[in-house]
Amino acid sequence: MRRTEWLGRHGATAARILGVAAVYYGGAKLGLLQELVRGQVTPLWPPTGIALTALLLFGPRIWPGIALGAFLVNVSLGPSLSVVLAIVVGNTLGPLLSYRLLRRAGFRVELDRLRDAVALVFLGALTGMLVSAVIGSGVLVLSGALPTGDFLPTWAVWWTGDAMGVLVITPVLLLLAAARRPRWAGVRPLRWLEAALLAACTCTVTLLAVSSPMNLLYLVSPCLIWAAFRFQRAGAAPCALLVSTIAIVAAAGQWGPFAGHDLLTNMATLQAFNGITALTALLLSAVVTERRNTHEEIRRVCAQLAEALSRLDPGAAAEQWPPPRKQKPDGGG
Repeated sequence: MRRTEWLGRHGATAARILGVAAVYYGGAKLGLLQELVRGQVTPLWPPTGIALTALLLFGPRIWPGIALGAFLVNVSLGPSLSVVLAIVVGNTLGPLLSYRLLRRAGFRVELDRLRDAVALVFLGALTGMLVSAVIGSGVLVLSGALPTGDFLPTWAVWWTGDAMGVLVITPVLLLLAAARRPRWAGVRPLRWLEAALLAACTCTVTLLAVSSPMNLLYLVSPCLIWAAFRFQRAGAAPCALLVSTIAIVAAAGQWGPFAGHDLLTNMATLQAFNGITALTALLLSAVVTERRNTHEEIRRVCAQLAEALSRLDPGAAAEQWPPPRKQKPDGGG
């Protein structure tokens, strides 16, 4: 019996590792559609979001799946096996560092607190992904695959891609992992119409912003606010993903506000815009969720107090709860 349990437990872990490797590989192939440097450095690298999500859901024992997926992706791209292995190490250490930082900060996968959103942006994305970007870019330069002068632009694209993978992919995957039927789905069908209208408006406004030669990227902010206040994380995370994806495609194609600038400038603009987009969506949705949870907790406590009061004195409970509103005095004497 113990042997059967051991095989079942380790078999499940092995299946998860292989599953993570497969999803990592698939996400990498999608990210490489927008490569900007050497056919392997892209401003959106979904595997980092996939890797961090897997670590948050399954724990650090899943790291071999990340390493295997990274190896399968890079083995056909790297100039040599030693360079590939070094890049794989960086691609594995980055998500692991992000995971450790988030755990030490008390991160919760529900993303229902303001501190969770801040931690994901600054610890999970911007800090943890520095490791993979520095190792990957440095190895390419040291191996002679890139000129020394290209280190900074390559690092900027690498860091942008890895950070954006965490900022826009991880919230969506965590949302899907905890997916359940929304409370308003069967009660207010018009909310589905509102959700469709929100998606259409977000897509239209973002396309207009990235198509204009003027810098109109700030126009997407009302859509993010709408999504966060009306749908919380279920609306904010997909909207941030949609906006960031369109902006990344525009930066890769040098459309609108990204036209006429060098690679480093475009990556700095893209990183700032996508960081603000993700931060706005996550922070607002977390604030709204916290407020809603606080109101529900207050109602729960009030209901418990009313029940306790009714047990002590049913008559007093009927008279005192809810407390009567004060009547305005009559005008007459």
